[in-house]
Amino acid sequence: MSEVVSTGKAGLPVANTATASGAVAAQSEPDMKGWLLKWTNYLKGYQKRWFVLSKGVLSYYRAEHGAGPNAGGRSAGGKLSIRRRRKGPRAESKGSMMQCIRAPSSPTRLNIVPDPKKDRKKNKKNQAEMTHTCRGTISLHGALIHTVDSCTFVISNGGTQTFHIKAANEVERQSWVTALELAKAKAIRAMESDEEEEDTAANIIPSEEFNLVIRELTFKLENVKTCFDLITKHGAVLQRALSELESGEDLTSKTKIVSERATLFRISSNAMINACSDYLKTAQTQGHKWSKMLQHERDKKVSLEEMVEQLARQHSHLEQAAHRHRPNAAASGSDDEDNEFYDAQEEGGSVASQEDSSFILKIPVAHHRRNSNDATGSSSEGEEGNSETQQVLVVTDSLDNMDVTDRISVNSNQALTPIFSNNNQSSRVARRRRTRVPDKPNYPLNLWSIIKNCIGKDLSKIPMPVNFNEPLSMLQRLTEDFEYSEILDKAATCKDTCEQLAYVTAFTVSSYSTTSNRTGKPFNPLLGETYECDRTDDLGWRCINEQVSHHPPMAAQYCEGRGWRCWQEFTMTSKFRGKYIQIVPLGYAHVEFPASGNKFTWRKVTTTVHNIIVGKLWVDNHGDMEIYGEKAAKGVKCHLKYLPYSYFTRDTQRRVKGVAMDSSNQVKWVINGTWDSKIEIAPVTSTSGSAENPVYKTGNYKTAWTSRLPPTDCDKYYNFTLLACQLNEPEPNVAPTDSRLRPDQRLMEEGKWNESNKEKLRLEEKQRARRREREAEAEKSAAEGRPYPPYEPIWFSKQQDEGTDSLVHVFKGTYWDSKAKQEWSKCPDIF
Repeated sequence: MSEVVSTGKAGLPVANTATASGAVAAQSEPDMKGWLLKWTNYLKGYQKRWFVLSKGVLSYYRAEHGAGPNAGGRSAGGKLSIRRRRKGPRAESKGSMMQCIRAPSSPTRLNIVPDPKKDRKKNKKNQAEMTHTCRGTISLHGALIHTVDSCTFVISNGGTQTFHIKAANEVERQSWVTALELAKAKAIRAMESDEEEEDTAANIIPSEEFNLVIRELTFKLENVKTCFDLITKHGAVLQRALSELESGEDLTSKTKIVSERATLFRISSNAMINACSDYLKTAQTQGHKWSKMLQHERDKKVSLEEMVEQLARQHSHLEQAAHRHRPNAAASGSDDEDNEFYDAQEEGGSVASQEDSSFILKIPVAHHRRNSNDATGSSSEGEEGNSETQQVLVVTDSLDNMDVTDRISVNSNQALTPIFSNNNQSSRVARRRRTRVPDKPNYPLNLWSIIKNCIGKDLSKIPMPVNFNEPLSMLQRLTEDFEYSEILDKAATCKDTCEQLAYVTAFTVSSYSTTSNRTGKPFNPLLGETYECDRTDDLGWRCINEQVSHHPPMAAQYCEGRGWRCWQEFTMTSKFRGKYIQIVPLGYAHVEFPASGNKFTWRKVTTTVHNIIVGKLWVDNHGDMEIYGEKAAKGVKCHLKYLPYSYFTRDTQRRVKGVAMDSSNQVKWVINGTWDSKIEIAPVTSTSGSAENPVYKTGNYKTAWTSRLPPTDCDKYYNFTLLACQLNEPEPNVAPTDSRLRPDQRLMEEGKWNESNKEKLRLEEKQRARRREREAEAEKSAAEGRPYPPYEPIWFSKQQDEGTDSLVHVFKGTYWDSKAKQEWSKCPDIF
């Protein structure tokens, strides 16, 4: 069913013929192509598709399709063409196209009788075009390739596309997986070599490089001129010899002279050809390099222009806002309706004021159903998303009669104090933990020299110095999600499913409370790096994290607490745009309550860091979040909206509002607050209005979460909270891959930033060397026809998610037993 292009040394495609045209065709031949079964949707199931693997990209079609010149629907230039050769004359003519035009002398349109034969031909043409059109592609750089069973394998690029593919037998499946792994390794290597070439070209001093190129081209041009003079000289001599040969006297000697002159002319011509070829080769090489440098500078110029324009607009808006809200304007124009004034919020006051507690929210009408395509981007054919929304109005009764006991926080204002059960309080002593980290040193840094070469690149691939970091890894930052785990403890005691969902929603919001003033970048974890946090004795939960993939970067987490367990697979896409950094999470998080059997799933919203170049850094979280129930809570869902920060909005800044609905899409609870301060929830007491625009009236609000006040001097040590200060505290008996043992991170915490930068470069180079070894082994296995197993995490394994076709990393449950036995033989040497 499938065919692989013949390969030579190192598994590279080679031509099967000795002709020049055959060599050109071989370069365009795909690495592999053939028929496979691809999962489309639940109605059609697996469908037969023609797959083509070429240049690190896997494409599929509905009909057999080539990848070389003039192969299966491609034009001579190698580009995809949707036109097919017609066997007969063209069905339509100019006359037929003009039949539907209004006649000049008649005020009415002509009635044209449709021609069934023409319609059939047109339909056949459209079907042919659809058949030979590429239905989808996926880039193998950063893709995850996983084998499900003997015939099925899955390809996912970590967030936008997923292909579920089934081969005819195990042999064919293994040949495809091997070819895909080899193509992935080549794509990664090619991209990194291009980036290194760009960095090298950008760092060369333009004047010296330009003078060097000019001298080289001048020298080669002089060689061409010399060869030209020789050709001119020997050509004139050969012409005279030929003229003498026409006289007819002494032909033998004259023929010998002509032969000698022709030999000299041929030698001069060959020298001219070689000199021209040498000059052309040098000019093309340098031209390619300089064109890339020119494009690089042009892109930076455009980005800087956009940045300056953005700053100018923001400055103008701020001036206008300051002019409208200045005190003298307020005193003189207090009755002017165009001026809006807002009362300052009291310290510790409720965000659920009479105005803020009533709001309008647009929620999707269609029920969210998570499947393999939805979890990582749709790859189905011909499916379109439903964007229909419903507008609901939430109003609140007068807050004067609110019960004060309803406004207590769920242990949120308490410090991180030990909590013991009665039966073991006397036998267990809580560990005394540190309350702060060393102060952040003040090291000077040339910011622009680093940023100008990073515009447009992926954030995880930029070699940033530790000056931009904070002394925590990304695995430790993920653990900070459980700083307010007492909300889940409260949710575990709820009997009502929608009320439990409201508390889970408050927990998802609380994970953003530390992002408002935390602008430091966490360390990117190394492949195989882990982090454990056992706070069972005082906080009632323990957590294990592992970096399970490097391309794309992906971390897996599992945490268990009092009556709940939570896990997530975190990956993201991030881009540095010059004036801001945008981080879009792609993985899903889950929480399950074993007592009730309720399970809830959500995906985090977008985080943006502003003012990278000019001004003070600030963070905003915005977007829509949908939390939906599974298992016993199936059909229950919550739609939550994070409003983007704006200088000119009537809403409270950093506002979050949402509703929790039951399986019949009836709103039962209302969520309202801010993601950096507090969240309040209220039950719905009555419903009015129409079905299209319902109005929900709520009862008294109660506080589900309130953020703890940070230490007064936290700005001296990276704005860490108390839990953040304790995350990197040295601890005995942890795994040798634990983030606490990472040397560059420890040196940064101790204030030794120069040594930390050197250690960071050493660790990154060590990781690249390990990856090159795996790629070399994969290429060797592919050349020998042997399967090469991909990297497998130690404490997590890939399994199919319950109820979907998605592959997720599931905790094996062996880490804590290995820690008790101090059995770390499986851990790699990464530090």
